Amino acid sequence: MELPTHEIAEDVDADPEATLAAGGYHRDRLLASIALTLGLGLLIALPFALRAGAEFFLPVTAALVVAIALVPLLEWLERRGVPSGLAAFFCLVFFIGIANVAVAAIIVPASEWVALLPQRIGMIRTTVRPLVNVYASLNRSIGELANSIALSKAHPHTVAIETPNSLLALLTTSAPFAIIQILFAMLVIYFFLAGWTRARRYSITSRSTFTSAMTLARVIQEVVDATSSYIATITVINVALGCIVAGAVYVIGLPTPLMWGGLVALLNYVPYLGPIAAALLLALGGLMMFADPWTATLPPLIFIGLHLVEANVVTPTIVGRRLTINPLLILVALSFWSWVWGTVGAVLAVPLLLIVHTVLATAGRPDIAGFLFERGTLSTGRRKDRDRTPPVA
Repeated sequence: MELPTHEIAEDVDADPEATLAAGGYHRDRLLASIALTLGLGLLIALPFALRAGAEFFLPVTAALVVAIALVPLLEWLERRGVPSGLAAFFCLVFFIGIANVAVAAIIVPASEWVALLPQRIGMIRTTVRPLVNVYASLNRSIGELANSIALSKAHPHTVAIETPNSLLALLTTSAPFAIIQILFAMLVIYFFLAGWTRARRYSITSRSTFTSAMTLARVIQEVVDATSSYIATITVINVALGCIVAGAVYVIGLPTPLMWGGLVALLNYVPYLGPIAAALLLALGGLMMFADPWTATLPPLIFIGLHLVEANVVTPTIVGRRLTINPLLILVALSFWSWVWGTVGAVLAVPLLLIVHTVLATAGRPDIAGFLFERGTLSTGRRKDRDRTPPVA
């Protein structure tokens, strides 16, 4: 129900300050609604932009995550008098050395296994033949039943399947882009670390109030601590798990144990899906090397037992509740970043989720929607504006 015009005029003449406050309040509400709408539009468009611009966003994001994880080492070197530029160079060399060791331990033996796979297909068939024979009669019965009830002959369809390019052609076309992306990521890591101390000091001292400066400093420190602690802890756990798996498969006679340990350590960075992939690869390796089906199942069974102990006892005990994240959020982040950036996105999913979770937990969650909808904006009742002065947001 609307108020008469003469009553509104009397209210404006009687209390002009209240009218100005009400106008400012509604203006702020309008600005908040515009900001919320633009934020939602950006949130919807962001995944498609990240996926379309993966050549740029992927190396930058991966480099920033690695650089944040290397900040404690950088600060340790700077506290001992090493200049920022030289300390950043040492951190970069340290990371490149670890990456090269991992690539040498995994990629070179893996290429030999891939080349050996076509030759071992017959052995794999012989190994799994006892299991296949169990279902052979059932499949034959189902086929005979399907043929007996068929009313007409199905017309054959020709399906054209593109032959994948050779490995040499694939490397020839993709290697230049990969090299450029790797060099770009290395430069991002170096310059981020070289300017880290100066940029953090400037960001904190440039704040207008002491409270905002302390909040920003707390957010930066919490992000660095949480990210570096998580990556360092998970790396130690995964490396230990990989070493144990390598020793176990060496004992049972599976070739290239270091490669299998490296694969287990690398795939274990991807929650849920990584261990499944590691178990399947170990099963394939066992089938390629052992003629006895029970012996062939030993590598995946050993890994599954070790992984159950690691995931349910070791990791919760070492990581603790401080770095614990809701498993549902991990699954959503894993699905999202895998869709955006593939396998590398799956590896980065948990660190990125941890960074966002730490920022929101430390700085506080934005409450634009609460400000926008708090005082009856979506309610059916009429708000009595003329009985009280609206607060100025």
